[in-house]
Amino acid sequence: MDAHSRGGAEDIDPADQWVLNPQTGNYELRLDHSTGQSPASAPRAATAARPPAQGDRSARTPSAPSASPAPSAPSTAGKGTGTGTGRRGKAAESPAGAEASTGSRRRAPEVPGQRRRRTAEPPGQGGGGRRAAAPASAGRRRGKAKPRKARTKKVLMWTGGVTAFALVASGAVAYYLYERLDGNLSTIDVAGAGGGSGFKKDQAINILVIGTDKRTGDGNSGYGDKNSPGHADTTILLHVAKDRTNATALSIPRDLITDIPSCEATLPDGTKKKIPAESGVRFNTSLGQLDRDPGCTMATVHELTGLPVDHFMMVDFNAVKTLSTAVGGVDVCVERPVKDKKSGLELPAGTSTIEGEQALAFVRTRQAFGNKSDLSRIETQQQFMASMFRKMKSSDTLTSPSKLLDLADAATKALTVDSGIGSVKKLQELGMEVAKVDPKNITFATLPVLDNPAERVKATVVLDEAKADPLFSILRNDISLTEVEKKEKDAKNADKAAQAALLKGPRAQASEVRVDVYNGSGVRGGAQSTISWLQNQAGVPKSTNKANAPSDIAKTTLEYAPNQADQARKLADLMGLPASALKQGTSDAGEREPMTLTLGEDFRGAGVPLTGPAKAPEGVQKVEADKQVCAK
Repeated sequence: MDAHSRGGAEDIDPADQWVLNPQTGNYELRLDHSTGQSPASAPRAATAARPPAQGDRSARTPSAPSASPAPSAPSTAGKGTGTGTGRRGKAAESPAGAEASTGSRRRAPEVPGQRRRRTAEPPGQGGGGRRAAAPASAGRRRGKAKPRKARTKKVLMWTGGVTAFALVASGAVAYYLYERLDGNLSTIDVAGAGGGSGFKKDQAINILVIGTDKRTGDGNSGYGDKNSPGHADTTILLHVAKDRTNATALSIPRDLITDIPSCEATLPDGTKKKIPAESGVRFNTSLGQLDRDPGCTMATVHELTGLPVDHFMMVDFNAVKTLSTAVGGVDVCVERPVKDKKSGLELPAGTSTIEGEQALAFVRTRQAFGNKSDLSRIETQQQFMASMFRKMKSSDTLTSPSKLLDLADAATKALTVDSGIGSVKKLQELGMEVAKVDPKNITFATLPVLDNPAERVKATVVLDEAKADPLFSILRNDISLTEVEKKEKDAKNADKAAQAALLKGPRAQASEVRVDVYNGSGVRGGAQSTISWLQNQAGVPKSTNKANAPSDIAKTTLEYAPNQADQARKLADLMGLPASALKQGTSDAGEREPMTLTLGEDFRGAGVPLTGPAKAPEGVQKVEADKQVCAK
């Protein structure tokens, strides 16, 4: 409420009429328009022993100037020092006014009690509680009732003061929370380490989530080598699509044998260290070993996948315990009772809600599920993370201020991030972008690998390039692994219905499809890579590389005869060809005559569909975030 526009406010801001009473600790409404501190903090018997005499000048004019005011508090509302009086941030003045110190009989301006406080105080204490009617001897002037207009004006001034104080208080709380959460974060400077340029709201986002096996934190030293600098124990590359309709979380096995490029690490004292490249080592040594920091892990993932990595988020054991507790527990399902002595996990068959130490045991266990390998553990972790994501987005969490605060506090304490997202505001912006993705369109996948052929006792794995390359291409081209409803941009396309009809009908077996492939895409080796994918992944052995087309074309086309329609539909399914790519001829083809596929400039890689969701290579481990799966 702004009293200045009401008339008769005499240039008094109602926010400035609320003054801190230093003896009671309460804000009190000062109706006197002077700047001196109300002497209401002194007992009333001392300041108003008797009514002033008829001609007593002390009742009308101050006898002496009040003491010098305390220095003004900063005007920033968020500091929350308790000395501000309103929007202008004036400090409360000293109560040691001359009137109180000299015992003047001059009557003090009245200060009404705090109306929101309901605790009654003993008579004569003044200030904070519900006040009894003051006796006449207390100097209260009795006279005619004030007109309604005057009372209304007083109410407006009082309301304006309360509103201003509430705004200041809420601003102080918000500032305090931001400061507190910002103070929780740990940051490392890894600018450009993963080839990314930082997330942008109109671009796809790639975030590397690293879970370390570092044993710091209460109760964690018993899990293993407490002196270890930590490895990249659990690593997930989260790709969020440009249009925010879908996301893919790709797990990278810790025991993958790969090459680690040279990188520059930031040491704890802030100095930089150049670390040479290594070949043929475990992926998990990209962090912690030889002083490598998360920037080295980002560089390794960038070289492995060809995807730019914009940011990293690193957590340790404590994150699983604190985050699972902050959301009120995470629902997990197991097919049979579990009792794993090594991890400490003990669960009955069916669904359980776990948090804290039990949640950590669930994501650490290797002996309870699958073939007791790290790959089985990855699948269990994906199920846990999918369930936690669902819980975080549930109405039970989003409508609870206490849960949200606990979650924010736990998350920021658990996180170490790069300096590019090293503030609560930047993390909030990033989180809002990720939160746009519907859980049903989030897919957890595992990097395709094979047992290391160089080992007799299988302890490590190597990249399965035939399956991994198409998967990397899918991510690089921002293709979803789930069916996503797209907004129709060309609703006036008159041929749409006719084109869709081409895809209706029976399909041939993949082994029966005959096709010649020409490269008109401008992409070197496009035809050969497509043939390799068709023969090795899609099960189309009767495919032939016809090298370059006479000229490059804008759109991929598939030409076929009427009696090859079932083959054309099958190939369209396998390659994700739109109906507009199908060109049917007028006469039938011979029994062994192949169709003609010409790759256009819309070709984005072997196995990458031109439209619709991508089909993950056969055998790629997947978990969908919106479905609960029981661990086996």
